[in-house]
Amino acid sequence: MKRVSSGDRDRPAGLSYLLLAILMVGAAQARPAAETASANLPAQPIGANDLVAVSVYDAPELTRTVRVGADGLMRLPMLKQRIKAQGRMPSELETAIASELVAEQLIVDPVVTVAIAEYDSRPISVAGAVKLPLTFQASGPVTLLEAITKAGGLAPEAGSEILVSRTRPGKDGSSMALVQRIPVKGLIGAADPGLNIALTGGEEIRVPEAGKVYVIGNVKKPGAFVVQDGAESTVLKMLALSEGLTPYSSKDAYIYRREANGGKNEIEIPLSRIMERKAPDAPLEANDILYVPDNKGRRMTLGALEKVLAFGGGAGAALIYAGVR
Repeated sequence: MKRVSSGDRDRPAGLSYLLLAILMVGAAQARPAAETASANLPAQPIGANDLVAVSVYDAPELTRTVRVGADGLMRLPMLKQRIKAQGRMPSELETAIASELVAEQLIVDPVVTVAIAEYDSRPISVAGAVKLPLTFQASGPVTLLEAITKAGGLAPEAGSEILVSRTRPGKDGSSMALVQRIPVKGLIGAADPGLNIALTGGEEIRVPEAGKVYVIGNVKKPGAFVVQDGAESTVLKMLALSEGLTPYSSKDAYIYRREANGGKNEIEIPLSRIMERKAPDAPLEANDILYVPDNKGRRMTLGALEKVLAFGGGAGAALIYAGVR
């Protein structure tokens, strides 16, 4: 084997190359792999209750996951002072932790890596007329359509608007809620990108149900029928949805309506004349009750109707139908 001289000692050439290779690999690994590893979740400002993964090179006692407190501060072992995490980006928190380690003379030249293990400070809730109401964390930018999709989409009884509530600090330091109304037709039907707003966490999305008109009494299919906002609803339309009158229906019908001031109003309509096109069709509003009594003239009061409707749209209507025939 060929040998080379090193001082007054001989060393095999192969061994020298091997030692050189080891030194080169060691130099390449002078910085830990964790320093260049990307976070599992997108980097966003850290918030209260977020779970943060902290890695300090060559200091396993400091490498751990830490939950940020409700006050936005976090504590690492061996550090006397708690460190502010809330509002800082992961790279900014890395610098703050390294500075504190140096200030307390624990590590001379610390290499700190911070990654977000779990966001818990950016909840987005989706409730109302959706198929799967839920609350999830915004681990990255989320659009309104994406949030609705996570909730399984809109339910058939969804109304014409989506309400997005955000909390913002007021002038006096108190929190105030801002509500943005998004029309469903523009967001989904017209695919207006301006309505597909970005969500960052902390939003509440509510999808109110559309108004309903309750048709009960002597009709073939009593029930509650959806009335979209802005859409015209009339007696004839509701009778068509309820598949028409029975042979025992009265010549007159009644609309029971609650007024804005809380009062109750009973409106008598000439049903037979409307059917014969001798009188104009009568308009209906959301939450109206259209009641068709039988031809014997017996009629239930609004209070009795509301008690039966409390059993549920179709069941309540069926009970009334059975009771008045």
